[in-house]
Amino acid sequence: GRGGPRPPPPPPPGPGAPPPPAPPARARAPPPRDWYLAPELRPGLFDGSGNVGPTVWWNGRVIGGWAQRPDGEITWRILDEEGVGREARAAIGSEAERLTGWLGTTRITPRFRTPLEKELAAG
Repeated sequence: GRGGPRPPPPPPPGPGAPPPPAPPARARAPPPRDWYLAPELRPGLFDGSGNVGPTVWWNGRVIGGWAQRPDGEITWRILDEEGVGREARAAIGSEAERLTGWLGTTRITPRFRTPLEKELAAG
């Protein structure tokens, strides 16, 4: 391929909270979304046209968002603390570190940038 060999694919996800490289179809679906996405989270996770940005999921619901900083670090923020304990934070942190390593020098900039993604990416 162009630019040399491709990196190996990531290992299959186990139990946890991987930050998906693109918003899952469920997050992009038209309302109603309240059963997995609290209405109060939407201002930070959606752009002005209604496009969802990178999301953090735990136990089948959106609890926050993530972004990649210019240095390549994947950073994230939990916006809905309900049911999110140490196990969730550890799993999310582990997946963010794994994704940072897997991406290496590749940088991701979402096509539709959301308020939270812009804030996190800026550091």
